[in-house]
Amino acid sequence: MILLVGAGPMAVQYAKVLQGMEKPFVVVGRSQQSAGDFNASVGVQPLVGGVEAFFPSIHSITHAIVAVSVEQLEHTSTYLLENGVKHLLVEKPGGMTLEAIERLQALAQAQGASIYIAYNRRFLASVIKARELIEEDGGVTSFNFEITEWSDTIQKIPKAEGVKENWFFANTSHVTDLAFYLGGKPREIATFTAGGLSWHRRAARFAGAGETEEGALFSYSGDWEAPGRWAIEVLTLKRRFIFKPLETLQVQLINSVAVETLDIDVTLDADYKPGLYLQVKHFLVSDKSGLCSLEDHLENSKLYARIAAYV
Repeated sequence: MILLVGAGPMAVQYAKVLQGMEKPFVVVGRSQQSAGDFNASVGVQPLVGGVEAFFPSIHSITHAIVAVSVEQLEHTSTYLLENGVKHLLVEKPGGMTLEAIERLQALAQAQGASIYIAYNRRFLASVIKARELIEEDGGVTSFNFEITEWSDTIQKIPKAEGVKENWFFANTSHVTDLAFYLGGKPREIATFTAGGLSWHRRAARFAGAGETEEGALFSYSGDWEAPGRWAIEVLTLKRRFIFKPLETLQVQLINSVAVETLDIDVTLDADYKPGLYLQVKHFLVSDKSGLCSLEDHLENSKLYARIAAYV
């Protein structure tokens, strides 16, 4: 049986995918209000009271999808591991702090469990196509990305204590994960930060550069007090791949200034939350390709902590 933990907007998106796959599942939420909203959206009534209330009655869980709020991710995942669930797909970032992610990885290893962190953008049609073309071109030579967040907007969003203070983990890691997934794992990096915000005091401006294990050079920047957006550019000997927005793939050929949007089959990304269908499919059939393991995510998070001035 598949257990979906959470009844909020993200859980609704997972439910739509599971329904599209015709996979039976059980949903557990916390409040009557979220359960009612969930039922109105997908026609499935969640059990109420949290995962702790659910487990005494049913134990035949083969896979669990954890789609609770950021501050509940570690607790919920820990509870599932301690109650024998061996296969978890956990919403990013898996834990609110580096220490939380380390604790979860240690427990998963002790329990012999497989945990994957749900960076669904890895499964965008644009990303899959780009990876095919990058391989065709002989690999990445360099890449750059922007990690700007809209501070004025984020400041007004109600979040639990600690979430905004760790916003790089909670949200910005969407783009860093995808950038390094496309460009390669860093071998060396220099990081710089400056400024601070009322809700993110450790830094407001970010810049850095480095080299991947394959020898590709990269750079990044982000100014959370200035206009901007997420963006990634990946370069090969033949093409420049532009993700701006991340869901769209534009290509510039060598010796040309023309930038063209590639015509890609985006049916799954249009019918479901982009990237989610294939991510869930890979998780359920134990196809690790493209998935972000918790072990890899922990190593990546150590890098993100440096970029964000968390260490």
